Amino acid sequence: MKLKNHPIKAGVSNRHVHLSQEHLEILFGEGYELTPIKDLGQPGQYAAKEKVILVGPKGAIEGVRVLGPVRKATQVEISRTDAFKLGVKPPIKDSGDHEGSVGLTLVGPKGTVVLEKGVILAKRHVHMTPEDAEKLGVKDKQLVMVYCEGNGERKTIFDDVLVRVSSSYALEFHVDVDEANAAMLNNNDNVYIIEEL
Repeated sequence: MKLKNHPIKAGVSNRHVHLSQEHLEILFGEGYELTPIKDLGQPGQYAAKEKVILVGPKGAIEGVRVLGPVRKATQVEISRTDAFKLGVKPPIKDSGDHEGSVGLTLVGPKGTVVLEKGVILAKRHVHMTPEDAEKLGVKDKQLVMVYCEGNGERKTIFDDVLVRVSSSYALEFHVDVDEANAAMLNNNDNVYIIEEL
């Protein structure tokens, strides 16, 4: 197996919510603004102080972090394990693609939002700049394989990893908690795009 000689930091994504301004105000109050507490790996993205409750047909998950800034449409990203607990069957989707996705109820301190769609299992992907893409010899929307050492105990190859290229991105490989746990992968671990098997 030959790896591209350019390490990529892993970012493990726990369950979280991106809110539209409309839904933010329903959940937290009119004119409400998010309170940033920690910058994330992607420029301009941050974890907010605010949390909501996810409620599905079979159960609820409390204390789910809201990420900022606000978006045009509300999106809920959960793991398959979360989906079992909530009793929903979200599809694997690229962020922002809500076609065929499912809904649930969001509960905040001031109100409730019933989503018809927007709940997804995020497709694993690599963010990168055009310069990174050129170094790695890949293109936007290309599917690649990514190799993970797994602390030497659970070496894993992730297939069907979507490449996302933009000058506003930073180089980072994103997987959800279920995928990371299966591969013994932690935040900031190095992974590599496979050049050839």
